[in-house]
Amino acid sequence: MATIKAECHTCGAVRLRVADLTVKICADDDRGAYRFRCPRCERAVLHDATSAICALLVSVGVEEEVWSLPAELREQHDGPAFTPDDMLDFHLLLDGGDWANRLAGVEDASA
Repeated sequence: MATIKAECHTCGAVRLRVADLTVKICADDDRGAYRFRCPRCERAVLHDATSAICALLVSVGVEEEVWSLPAELREQHDGPAFTPDDMLDFHLLLDGGDWANRLAGVEDASA
């Protein structure tokens, strides 16, 4: 059985089995990484990896997980930036009793 040498941020070099690692590939920009749980300290470890390293790990049987960037990153954002004054106004709005209706633009029926 093949073992893979990897680096834990806390423990240093550790030896792992193929089943201990997962390769993560971003479908949108082909960035890659691999993750594992350290067999010594049990902390989760994530390392960026080149496409060549990812391909090598997958070729020896490491599970591959393909993920996508959130759709919100592709949204067009127009309008002014959110300022500290906007944050204060929002805080004051939430501090009021009828904030949900005010945000929804619903008139207060009790007035």
